[in-house]
Amino acid sequence: MGAALTGIVGSTTSSADASSNLTVSTFGMSTKQMQKDVLNPFAKAFGVKVKTQFGDSSTRLTQIEHNTNSGVDVVELAQNNAMTGQQKKLFKKIDTSKIKNYKYLSTAQKKIVKQTNSVPYTINSVGIIYNPKKVKINSWNDLWSKKLRNKIAIPDITTTFGPAMLYIAGDHAGKSVTSDNASAAFKAIKELKPNVVKTYTQSSDLTNMFKTGEIDAAVVGDYSVAMIKESNPNVKYLVPKSGTYANYDTVSILKNSKNSAAAYKYINYRLSAKLQKKVASAKSLNNAPVNSSVKLSAEDAKNKTYGSIAKRAKTIDFSYVNSHLSKWIAKWNNIMNN
Repeated sequence: MGAALTGIVGSTTSSADASSNLTVSTFGMSTKQMQKDVLNPFAKAFGVKVKTQFGDSSTRLTQIEHNTNSGVDVVELAQNNAMTGQQKKLFKKIDTSKIKNYKYLSTAQKKIVKQTNSVPYTINSVGIIYNPKKVKINSWNDLWSKKLRNKIAIPDITTTFGPAMLYIAGDHAGKSVTSDNASAAFKAIKELKPNVVKTYTQSSDLTNMFKTGEIDAAVVGDYSVAMIKESNPNVKYLVPKSGTYANYDTVSILKNSKNSAAAYKYINYRLSAKLQKKVASAKSLNNAPVNSSVKLSAEDAKNKTYGSIAKRAKTIDFSYVNSHLSKWIAKWNNIMNN
């Protein structure tokens, strides 16, 4: 998910003085919409001078880990990276009394705050996007069909939905990942390999692969569906009835931040009903809301982890995943590269 890491740059104008600064590290997708709909309005409303750093989640986490005095105040990360950041003690303890809109989070979302000192601000999940002229897909198990030999793409295990792909393989095998250290899931991944033409790290790669006919189906996060459909309007997106796996994007305050007051204002703003509804639009960031007071139109709810899809979205145990990930990456690469 995202684009290459870019350096920290000043981005907005305001009447802020030197004490009202905030450096935000966030995802490299839809940077213009992020600037226009989130960062610039925040700077104007609160008189805060905002600097930004854009890039993919794992790369920005690595940079922050290696340079704890990077100047970044708040960081927006995928849930698994937020868990890693918490385990490496990179974040300040979140004081929820300073976040007025915290009350609109669900019990499960508040649990994530306690586990990671990171506040969920949007939820996404994984599904199957496919070309209905070439293949018919109704369930996750269809990905293993011999009719799809050399015709699918799946997320690499190091990406946001890589662990979800392993969980899906475990479901196919009939054994949960956490019950046998993913042994059955890896056996299912090995059985899936003849169908896999690419394990991707950036979902933007899928656009041309559908266009050229290189793939007929892909496992993809719902945040990428609009982008792929823009160039391939005939593809369909399916969240199987058996369910999906969810990921939250979160925001955390870095341990060495000197701008905590502005950071809490930003987090509260990120959860505000007005902003959550605005960025839910496909014309904006296409972010599903976590604020329970936000109601979306049918149009804005399309291809999001919202309503019935949110109800059948299952969680991933990222604490378990992260404790096994280095060995799983080696095992994954051994299967996919041989």
